[in-house]
Parts: sequence; structure tokens; C-alpha cells
Amino acid sequence: MFKKILIANRGEIAVRIIRACKERGIRTVAVHSNVDKESMHVRLADESVCIGSHQPASSYLNIPAIMSAIELTNAEAVHPGYGFLSENANFAKILEENKIKFIGPSSKLVKMMGDKIEAKKIAKKYGLPVIEGSEGGVSNSKQAKEISKKIGFPVLIKSAGGGGGKGMKIVYDEKDLDLSFSSVRTEAMKYFGNDELYIEKFFQNPRHIEVQILSGKNRTIHLHERDCSVQRRHQKLIEETLSPILTNEIRKDLFEKTVNMVNKIGYEGAGTVEFIYEDGKFYFLEMNTLPGMTSTSLVPKSVNATGMSFEELIKIMGMQ
Repeated sequence: MFKKILIANRGEIAVRIIRACKERGIRTVAVHSNVDKESMHVRLADESVCIGSHQPASSYLNIPAIMSAIELTNAEAVHPGYGFLSENANFAKILEENKIKFIGPSSKLVKMMGDKIEAKKIAKKYGLPVIEGSEGGVSNSKQAKEISKKIGFPVLIKSAGGGGGKGMKIVYDEKDLDLSFSSVRTEAMKYFGNDELYIEKFFQNPRHIEVQILSGKNRTIHLHERDCSVQRRHQKLIEETLSPILTNEIRKDLFEKTVNMVNKIGYEGAGTVEFIYEDGKFYFLEMNTLPGMTSTSLVPKSVNATGMSFEELIKIMGMQ
């Protein structure tokens, strides 16, 4: 058990992590920008360190400043929350090299699945259907237009390092593509420090299905699916399980292919594999390598619904 954890995030997610740490008697360190010094997460934490100005690149994406805060406070581990540096493989690797625990998967797995372009290639390699679109990163709007014409509008421009509903934009017509491409690239660099983009076909009326997985040294299991189709601004409002739209046959196929991919990449820990489902077919969307793990999050709740404590399951699966 860690004695002190630094939370490399802000707002609601930082507050939830701090409260979870307090339940377990773990001291917490909040990092903050100069404009967040009176924020709730700063007031709740045992210690706090200002790491820069209000621009995310100068604070919450500022790896040297966060590393200095770790050294200053003697934190033993870092919880990245979601967004910002949560799926930044370089950050995870720097922590590993400095013997600081990154609360999440290894830097190798973050690099594989945290990068949306790389994750799509891996999913396709191991048998999961993927959405039609660019094969890799798209370097400019001219290339974006060529790909969009090929697959047909509307399309979705997405950030390779995006998350939390940021770094994406729907484009319905070619005339809007230049401005949208530039806008997403700017937002991606601002929030994730990575302006690499890719393009996918946009589905007009899909269902958003997620499969929760837990993988350890002994085995990989799924905790069934959630239907997260009710959203606003790409953020889920309601999560329903079991999905009312999946047949047992499709559900079985979905679970088998998801578990197979997770096994093949040697994943360890909790994860959420996300899919788009339309017209009886599912398509890999992305993998969230840092699902919520506080007492109010869905992973512990899903486990508890089976009648087993989360701690018992972790031990059985060899995740300790």
C-alpha cells in the first residue's frame, strides 16, 4: 500500500481520487495551475504544489514540473486521472525509470492502446472489426480531404491522444474540412500535447457499447457490456447493462473477440474496450486503459454485483 499519491489532474476526477485515498488512509498531493489554487481538489488534498500557469501545456501537461512536485513531496505513486497525461506513454516511462509507480498499465501497454491510431491497428490485427478510415495519422487537410472523399461524408476527425470527449469534430461537408482539421489539431495540442490526427467514417445513429475487462497473470475475464448511447457532447449521461439491443449471439461473439485481443497483447489490469454498434455489426472504437476505480466507479460495482469483493477477484486473477 502506498503512503502518499500525487494526483496529476484537476477538478472532479481529482476529487474522486482524493476521496478514495482518504478512505484507505493514503495521503494525497494535489498539483494545480496558478488559477486553480482555490479549487476543491487542492483544498481536499493533504499537500499541494503549483506547477505552472493556466495553460495546460504549462501545468497539467508539464512533465518536468510534475516530476519536480513528486520529488518535492516524496510521493511514491502518481494517479493521472483521465485526459491530460493519463495515456501518455512517455510520462509513464519516465515514472518507471524514476521508480515512481504509475497507477495504470505499463508504459509499453499505454503506448500500444493509449494511442488511438496504434490501438486501431492492434485491434484489426487480432480480429476485431474496425471503422473505415485512415490507416494511420493524417498530416494535413489535403490528405484529410482525399481520405474523406474515399470513405464518404460525414467523417469524424479525431486526436490520436484524445479522450474525455475532447479532440474530435464531425465534418458533414468538404467545405468545412479545412477549418475543422485546424480546430481539432489546435485542441489536441492544447489538451493532450499531441496534435496527430486520424479520420474515421461517422455513424449517424449508432449504439455505443463498452466491454469491461480485468486481466491478470492467471486469466482475463469480461464483466459484460454497458450501453452508453445516451450522450451529450461525446460524454456519457446514462450507462445501461445489459444492452437491450444486443442478441445473445452477437454478445457472445463480442466478448470472445474482446478477451482474445486483450490476451494477445499481454494486458494486465482493468480496461474498457469501446465499440460502435450499428445494423447488427460492431466495430472497435478505442480502449480506455484507465477506467474509474473509486468506490463509486463502475468496475468495483460490476465486481460486487457478482457477490465477490474486488479484493478477492484481484487475488484470484494474480493482479497483486
